[in-house]
Amino acid sequence: MIWRLVVLGGVCVLLLGAEGSSRGGRTVTFHRPQQDESQGQARARPRRDMSSSSGTPRPFHGPPFTSCRTPLNPVEHKVLDDNTYETGFNGDDGSHVILTWVGDGTGVVLVLSTFSAPIDTFLEGGSSRLYRSMDYAKSFHDISHRINNTFIREEFGVSVGPGSSGQVILTADVPVVDNPGGVIFTSTDAGATFKYIQLPFHLAEPITYHFLNPDYLVALSIDDSLWLSLDFGAKWTKVHDGVHSFSWGAGINLFFSYSRTDTVYANERGDLVLKRTKDLGQTFTTIHEDIYSFGYIGAFLFFSVMEDSRSPRVMYFSSDQGDTFSRALLPSASTEQFYSILDGDEDMLFMHVDNPGDTFFGTMYTSDDRGILFSKSLERHLFDGQRKSDFTNITSLRGVYLTNKLDKDGRIRSVISFNRGGAWRQLNKPDNVECGEQVKNVCYCNLHIHGEHSRKNNIIPMLALSEPTAIGLVIAHGTVGDSLSSSQHPDVFVSSDGGYNWRGTLKGPHHYSILDSGGLIVAVEAQHEGQVKTIKFSTDEGQCWKSYNFTVQPFFFAGLASEPGTKAMNVSVWGFRPEEDGQPMWVAVTIDFQSLITRECNDQDYEEWLAHATVGGELEREGCLLGVRETYRRLKKQSLCRNGRGFVVSKKQSPCLCTREDYLCDYGYYRHVNTSECVRQPSAANKTLELCLNGEEDELLTAGYRKVPSDRCEGGFSPQHAVQTVINPCGVKTSPGPPARSSSPVTHFDTPRERLVLILVCAGAGVIVLIAIVSAVFAVKRVVYRNRAPVYRFSNLQILDEANGIPADLESATSSNGTACGQDSDDDLIK
Repeated sequence: MIWRLVVLGGVCVLLLGAEGSSRGGRTVTFHRPQQDESQGQARARPRRDMSSSSGTPRPFHGPPFTSCRTPLNPVEHKVLDDNTYETGFNGDDGSHVILTWVGDGTGVVLVLSTFSAPIDTFLEGGSSRLYRSMDYAKSFHDISHRINNTFIREEFGVSVGPGSSGQVILTADVPVVDNPGGVIFTSTDAGATFKYIQLPFHLAEPITYHFLNPDYLVALSIDDSLWLSLDFGAKWTKVHDGVHSFSWGAGINLFFSYSRTDTVYANERGDLVLKRTKDLGQTFTTIHEDIYSFGYIGAFLFFSVMEDSRSPRVMYFSSDQGDTFSRALLPSASTEQFYSILDGDEDMLFMHVDNPGDTFFGTMYTSDDRGILFSKSLERHLFDGQRKSDFTNITSLRGVYLTNKLDKDGRIRSVISFNRGGAWRQLNKPDNVECGEQVKNVCYCNLHIHGEHSRKNNIIPMLALSEPTAIGLVIAHGTVGDSLSSSQHPDVFVSSDGGYNWRGTLKGPHHYSILDSGGLIVAVEAQHEGQVKTIKFSTDEGQCWKSYNFTVQPFFFAGLASEPGTKAMNVSVWGFRPEEDGQPMWVAVTIDFQSLITRECNDQDYEEWLAHATVGGELEREGCLLGVRETYRRLKKQSLCRNGRGFVVSKKQSPCLCTREDYLCDYGYYRHVNTSECVRQPSAANKTLELCLNGEEDELLTAGYRKVPSDRCEGGFSPQHAVQTVINPCGVKTSPGPPARSSSPVTHFDTPRERLVLILVCAGAGVIVLIAIVSAVFAVKRVVYRNRAPVYRFSNLQILDEANGIPADLESATSSNGTACGQDSDDDLIK
């Protein structure tokens, strides 16, 4: 079953979410509904109802709220009419449309209309259609002849290189029989011309670009061979056979796992070998054997290892490209469990570890800056039966994350963290929404955000949206009440301060997009069966909306698309309408708002805004997050102007004084309830601890505290203990490699015993001297260990039992809704 596979996934980028402008483009795929789309889910675990533990949805509709609606005046209507462009793709009956923006600010959009079906279906005259626009999707030209009218499968689509290189790859669907290899079409001028290239192998998956050099390509063939090209596909070299998966690392490090026998079931047996090449396939280094799967994110290489066929899997991490690696202090995962990397960067990782059984939840951990020491961040973290997590990084404000948890009463509730998982709390009730009679206690009235779990069950059309250039802005579908409800008609809510406060803005589910770095929001109401013709837009972060009918002839909605980076002011509405012969025709309507909002913003249109500032907080700590106070220059809500393509986020940073909030209790310590000090765990209090005195390489000097990853506070609180403890974590290993070469033989004496032998030999000491030295050594050891208790580690990172007299670390325990209302103990979130 699919849940027997370990998930080591990276962070998925939302199709309509943000991708940085450093990427070469963004791809969005639209589908026409097919009758058989609901099939193929027999392997998934059963759906968890979101309203109650009884499994019976409650007939509940959200509390009412009012939103500001302003009509268009005749002048505005005419301006939009003059700047709305509709394209009908006559005769195009493709079931999939794939849009790709090529480069940043180039205006070039490639549209591939194709099918997701075997090539045999289209042997008689069937082909894909390729269209190109040079004016931000206002007009298109059919350039199918540039790829010889070749059929391109939807699974491969259009692949665009990083940056503004203008490099594009299309993969032809060529039958394997009677063909030595596949065919690709490459372009270096954003699709103006294409080059035909015959490959010496057949592709098993889309070609992967190097993230900095688009000429470096890696591909996996259907016979499990890894191939490398250094000249944008013109020539290919086989790197290795039997490869199961691969990933670029830092620089030109390339990691891959392979099987020495076969790759069909090697990952299920944990028989894979992890290798690295740091010279583009010239030499190889074995990182580890008997791995189950691996991945790379941020600055971390991670892999799960099946150390014994009868043992659970364990996680290993490396922060130096695999030169050394350490076993992470995380619970091991059985065959019925999985790991999942939720997010990560150079400073830390978010890791989910599934609970045993079909529980639909697990525990979330955050790592230190080496990926070794993990702290418990959130218990009962929702991870549903279709391998979907609601975990979301709110990119519009530093340190903010949003997710859902499954409480013991069977209900799903949203929680948010403003300090990178250090503490979680429920979301505040929106300002313009009052809870209905269904919620008897106002203390349990909160906003709950629909995530991937809801989208997978067709409750909402899209996920929460934020953009790095739209400071503080978050748009999401939500439920106001005591929990998330699957039977409710979800509404759209907006936050302007990164999730601290919310406001109901649109009734019912919508598709939405952020334009002009947050100066403009557009939305189209989701119609499950009806047709659309109206787009709504707001210039004040969702406080007021205007509506515009963008077409005379409505069509069935397929998707909303805008250029990545949110700097554009035009958006395309895609859909299809039946033609006279009954066949659907793809339609694209592009609305350019730049002609409506003509004034460029000036200094008077912006304001200074202190992020993370809360009412009633300590003055000296006001706005401090992870040791830094940030003041942004952002657009006033009442300013009707455009930021423009040249807009750059401006902020001022100043360090904060350190407090205990900037520190976690380090490995081997816990926070005392009465004093909030980090104190040492008693040496014999927990029988599950495993003695560890002989770590091999890394030594961690600790005074009982360690800074929260990414925290940059200065001065203030400084943890001081009389004697620092030296901790040698178990499991630190060095990757095997060739022996070092030397011009002359040199003998190294690395251990105390070897040095002792060397001293004795050189001194020619006799038996009496030897006995004296050994006695002295034992005397020293006795003094040392009298003053320093043995160092322990968690064998399974179990929180110490209260029965053993040690309370759990409660430093992040807060009221679940941030109010003075009393909460049940299961709402306490333990690190």
